[in-house]
Amino acid sequence: MLIVQKYGGTSVGSVERIKNVARKIISTRNEGHDVVVVVSAMSGETDRLVSLAHEITHVPVEREMDILLSSGERVTVALLAIALNSMGYPAKAFTGRQVGIVTDSVHTKARIERISGERVQEALKEGVIPVIAGFQGISEGSDVTTLGRGGSDLTAVALAAALKADLCDIYTDVEGVFTTDPNIVSDAKKLDKISYEEMLELASLGAKVLQNRSVEYAAKYGVKVRVLSAFAEGNGTLLTGEDEDMEKVVVSGVTYDRNQSKVTIIGVPDKPGIAARIFGPVAASSIIVDMIIQNVSQESLTDISFTVPRSDVKKTITLMESIIKDIGAREFEVKEDIAKVSIVGVGMRSHSGVALKMFSTLADEGINIMMISTSEIKISCVIDAKYTELAVRALHRAFELGN
Repeated sequence: MLIVQKYGGTSVGSVERIKNVARKIISTRNEGHDVVVVVSAMSGETDRLVSLAHEITHVPVEREMDILLSSGERVTVALLAIALNSMGYPAKAFTGRQVGIVTDSVHTKARIERISGERVQEALKEGVIPVIAGFQGISEGSDVTTLGRGGSDLTAVALAAALKADLCDIYTDVEGVFTTDPNIVSDAKKLDKISYEEMLELASLGAKVLQNRSVEYAAKYGVKVRVLSAFAEGNGTLLTGEDEDMEKVVVSGVTYDRNQSKVTIIGVPDKPGIAARIFGPVAASSIIVDMIIQNVSQESLTDISFTVPRSDVKKTITLMESIIKDIGAREFEVKEDIAKVSIVGVGMRSHSGVALKMFSTLADEGINIMMISTSEIKISCVIDAKYTELAVRALHRAFELGN
């Protein structure tokens, strides 16, 4: 079998942990499998590099940020390759560029366009373990790019697809995918399997186990993915296609996202084309808008609220200052102390009353809902951030996910 193994920042957070990862890789190799390894930067390193940049300026140039941030993974791949070689197993460290991960030219959140993987194939033929820096690639213009937070997951899944690997194992600091954050809810349960669709919703709604784009990629190319602990034995959680058993469970998980900000534009002229004039510049700046609500028009004016990642709020504020002048709106407000709480489950398609149960549960806890968003298999509510943990516990209990 050809197995791609990805190790997160906590897994390689110290020299001793890097040695432990090397031993796990050797164990897999000794079982007769070919192994391709993808690693993140050591835990805390990316945040440290971001902080250094922000000590110089609040809005660092994104091209230079990519060069800065990509250095974290280069350190880890070199150390892990050194460890493997010292243990008698030939290994070579590679950057994203060296293995041909070509992306678009959007800095700090680039999308993969293709992977050649020639040097990986050559290494495998030579009996060498390729150790590849996650999170990074190279644009057509030869600029270093990064894939956004959690981008090493995407690197691993994309390499597994390109190499036609039999399995992609994502090693993290948790034992798999849980019904909710076990740090908040003590009786959260590990799921043996979860559909790509459910995992994509959970990841995009704030669950930090997998990057949402990596799940999207896995579903598109049918990559078999397991989420496992780097520190404990176990079968983890398998990402798979939807089956009949999954539909019997109404809600599979509760998740939350505190990395959200709400922007409200007040006194917007209610006429055709206004929404495009608001969200066109936002999209052009590569800011992802999640939830959008427009109030009922009064005297030909309305209010429009939407949410953006908190990391993009400064950029959004700068845009809003020019947009409200352009469209003739009165003003805008930004609220950062919010959170999005969501329930997810493919069983929602065939069960009624799920939304009512969620809204009633939050109401019983005295939690006000600011915004609501739904799809076939999820319901999300924006609430005050201070009620996040209370909401998660109440919803986990209401939908009996601890049973």
